[in-house]
Amino acid sequence: MDTALEAQPQDSWDSFPLFQLLNNFLRNDTLLCNGKFHKHLQEIFVPLVVRYVDLMESSIAQSIHRGFEQETWQPVNNGSATSEDLFWKLDALQMFVLDLHWPEQEFAHHLEQRLKLMASDMIEACVKRTRTAFELKLQKASKTTDLRIPASVCTMFNVLVDAKKQSTKLCALDGGQEQQYHSKIDDLIDSTVKEIISMLVSKFVAVLEGVLSKLSRYDEGTFFSSILSFTVKAAAKYVDVPKPGMDLADTYIMFVRQNQDILREKVNEEMYIEKLFDQWYSSSMKVICVWLADRLDLQLHIYQLKTLIKIVKKTYRDFRLQGVLEGTLNSKTYDTLHRRLTVEEATASVSEGGGLQGITMKDSDEEEEG
Repeated sequence: MDTALEAQPQDSWDSFPLFQLLNNFLRNDTLLCNGKFHKHLQEIFVPLVVRYVDLMESSIAQSIHRGFEQETWQPVNNGSATSEDLFWKLDALQMFVLDLHWPEQEFAHHLEQRLKLMASDMIEACVKRTRTAFELKLQKASKTTDLRIPASVCTMFNVLVDAKKQSTKLCALDGGQEQQYHSKIDDLIDSTVKEIISMLVSKFVAVLEGVLSKLSRYDEGTFFSSILSFTVKAAAKYVDVPKPGMDLADTYIMFVRQNQDILREKVNEEMYIEKLFDQWYSSSMKVICVWLADRLDLQLHIYQLKTLIKIVKKTYRDFRLQGVLEGTLNSKTYDTLHRRLTVEEATASVSEGGGLQGITMKDSDEEEEG
């Protein structure tokens, strides 16, 4: 046997089936288990196993680097091409070592610990590369209501979802402090998911801020507002004047709904979607509330009021339909918004007559569902 193994080319792994065959026979025989030949067999194969694990670790690390350099972020099974390849290789390596059934407990434990640490390091690299790609992709995305979350962003989200599931199997060791590898990567994934949810919400809020910025042109006392009011009143005697504020509201509402649908359809983890929608709703209401607070001493222009009423009511309804809970929906921020817009509506109904054209903060079953 020794002569045959010495004749094997360097870094050839054809001899491992021989080890498995002999080891399985010897370890199941009470007289031969850990006998002279069994120990000699282990001594011969220890350096081969260590060398194999070293080379596989280097190969997997290189494949991660090359994979993410060329990653297209097209969905593949539960993640991307690179993440699927990584998790398959890590699992295959661990199964290979497990199937060796190494008889000496200390070395067997060392191998298991080494592979769990390797998996933790590799998944950490995968998570960090995914986060970087996510941030770059989001930076390039539109800040207007034309924004639709790309499928690639959802794939990145799913890579993190899958990484969390895979880490439970690939990084967890039984017992005591050895759970540290799994805990470490679990914490990293949780914090990364929290960051990308925050980045997504910031992007959505930036779109809303753009809408509010357009509404700011109608602020009471501005030159644009005065010209607009005069022009509208004069032109209304002869033609139907379009209502730009409603176009703005409708476009924003469509932006929200379509992105909700994209995320709901393409992201694999319901819990993360719920967190995202909760934060998106809360942040949107806060931004509108701050915008209104900056105008406490101003009466809202009729276009501002109609647009905000429609945005606030439709946002409330759409996020309720998406499963956002009552406690989040009916926050103090929303109550403040509701009171302010209700007061503005009452004032406008007196000064503008029928200017609101049926748009109201009051709940109504007859309200237009668009």
